[in-house]
Amino acid sequence: MAILHTYEVGYCMHPACVALKGSGFKLCRFPARAYVIEVGRELWVWDTGYASHFHTRTAKGIYRLYPAVTPVHFQNEEALILQLAQQGITGKDIRGMVLSHFHGDHIAGLRDFPGVEMYASKPGWEYHKTLKGLRAVRKGFVPGLIPDDFESRIQFVEQWESCALPPELAPFESGWALPDSDGEVFVVSLPGHARGHIGAFIHTETGWVLLAADAAWAPENYTELRQPAWIARLIMDDASQMLQTLQKLHALHQRGVVKILLAHEGGIPSAVEST
Repeated sequence: MAILHTYEVGYCMHPACVALKGSGFKLCRFPARAYVIEVGRELWVWDTGYASHFHTRTAKGIYRLYPAVTPVHFQNEEALILQLAQQGITGKDIRGMVLSHFHGDHIAGLRDFPGVEMYASKPGWEYHKTLKGLRAVRKGFVPGLIPDDFESRIQFVEQWESCALPPELAPFESGWALPDSDGEVFVVSLPGHARGHIGAFIHTETGWVLLAADAAWAPENYTELRQPAWIARLIMDDASQMLQTLQKLHALHQRGVVKILLAHEGGIPSAVEST
């Protein structure tokens, strides 16, 4: 069985209705999560959360719009690389880093992991590497967060073994097997939120878990099929595809076999608790 470790690496603030239509304008705290997947003796990192690089790379020019629209809160000691170091884990211990997509809150720490192999969706990288200036900001992408040698280290999940998924993961039918994971971890496409957006099914001691990244921002998105506010579509890659993905998550949730984990889940409940 695989073991999943969760880390909170900074957070951003948004009105609740941005994530969940009809939930009001109260500002909510949305944590940025990263994960370590332990499979056998190998460690895989899933996303990075925020890092100090986010502040430095959005301090000038058009990229200042990003934190102006999405206020980010991050302390240096929260960096994923430092949290891992406290557990005795260094970059040399990591088999690879898998990126669910290329938004700033998922890749800000890449420069802290020199020499580590990177994996992502090929269509996602091919699209985002062309974005600059206002086009990049509108898609939540900050080019300066990408390491200078990224092209020499990036590989694509589509190159992994394509396979049928276990029947209990329906309606998801196919995906890519994480190398040497012996059927414990599968990467799947979750289109809509960002170009090349992916998730991962992980078989743990307590059952299957789906790292759904930003396929939804609140559980109600898929449990009740309540969509985000219309303004959220400005950053989406394809709103119709995101709805289709939410419908698949809804069907998965209805079966009650898989626990769905969202990268930013917790923002809206925390706002309710503080009222």
